[in-house]
Amino acid sequence: MTTSPPPATTPTFLERVRRLFGGGPDDGRVRPTVNATRALELVTDGATLVDVRESSEWKSGHAPRAVHIPLGQIDQGARRLTKSRPVVVVCASGMRSRTAAKQLRSLGYEATSVSGGMAAWQRAGGEVRR
Repeated sequence: MTTSPPPATTPTFLERVRRLFGGGPDDGRVRPTVNATRALELVTDGATLVDVRESSEWKSGHAPRAVHIPLGQIDQGARRLTKSRPVVVVCASGMRSRTAAKQLRSLGYEATSVSGGMAAWQRAGGEVRR
């Protein structure tokens, strides 16, 4: 007698959305977007912070431990990052960092974007050096 595999279940809408946007809270990966408080925790725990703003924005103030890779150079600049560590991406508002995090994820990095950008980073207690 052969045993049949269990019938396939159709994923729920929520499961499909989670897969589309990088998994769920219990898949072991960082979410595609995190709030600034969570971003600070990740960086404190060893994640690499990447600032994707332009040079003039970087010079106006940036997190001391951040790596500067402008968004337009993220594909080439990714070589400076380690795939074994999560990457937290920040910009001015969160728009460019979402794009960069998505690109980094497609390159095999566990990347997330800081919702609210540098202003949220500072409000959450993140240091900024000018």
